[in-house]
Amino acid sequence: MTISVEQIRNSLSDGLLSFPVTDFDAQGNFNPETFRQRIESFIEHKVSAVFVAGGTGEFFSLSLDEYKQIVDIAVKTVAGRVPVIASAGRSIADAKVFAKAAEDAGCDGILLMPPYLTECPSEGVMAYAKEVIESTPLQVIYYNRANGVLHAEDVKALADLCPNLIALKDGVGNMAALNDTVKTVGDRLVYIGGVPTAEIFAEAYLSIGVNTYSSAVFNFMPEMANTFYAALRSGEKATVTRIIQKFFIPFCRLRDRKEGYGVSLIKEGVRLVGQPAGNVRSPLTMPTADEVASLKAIIEANR
Repeated sequence: MTISVEQIRNSLSDGLLSFPVTDFDAQGNFNPETFRQRIESFIEHKVSAVFVAGGTGEFFSLSLDEYKQIVDIAVKTVAGRVPVIASAGRSIADAKVFAKAAEDAGCDGILLMPPYLTECPSEGVMAYAKEVIESTPLQVIYYNRANGVLHAEDVKALADLCPNLIALKDGVGNMAALNDTVKTVGDRLVYIGGVPTAEIFAEAYLSIGVNTYSSAVFNFMPEMANTFYAALRSGEKATVTRIIQKFFIPFCRLRDRKEGYGVSLIKEGVRLVGQPAGNVRSPLTMPTADEVASLKAIIEANR
């Protein structure tokens, strides 16, 4: 089933988005069977689009062979029910190879990650993004974060140059800068909240016209994540405040204890709810026993 550009844009702009963790077995190898089950669970819990091999899915630790398996399983499991978006990035050459693998598997779009370099000027980031975007017929979401941050005029120029650039995902959380971009570029692009644990920014995002975001905690708290999103969009402030106070504030305090816990705690969370996906790969690290106990208490208080 072919999903149109309009359908992809609509899915990205209205509805909860989420990134499944990538399943590894006890030896740290990709586990296709449990990953397939995870994708089906996501669809059953009504995400509006599935983003595979993303940040939560440890894209930067995956081999090309693993990536090909992931996108193939995702496309076949989703079977056209919602758009499937896969990541691309690293060097320009690598990004083109990953994008082609996603295209061959039948993915609907690409999330373009920042280049794999510590520091780079904005004109270099523009050149990187343009070359990758122009290399693929797939629709592209640019992930504005880390060393790949583009400002409002850069984003506008890139959107003018690349018709298949359809969305910007914010990974910075600078509301003034994002509002500048939204007002400068307008509805040429769809805007997605994408900071770690994006729910903590959700009210601010919504106030400037960013209607949706990617929910990592959906991996282990899908009902709560859906309840929160529905309450946010319908203006049920009491529900939004309650969930932020009871879950997201303590979760974010735990997440902020160590770099990379935005992914590590998600993997621990799925284990705690009986859907284990293995450990994160280095250079990420799993939480300590005390931190696991804290996460378990947070989950149990919100189920």
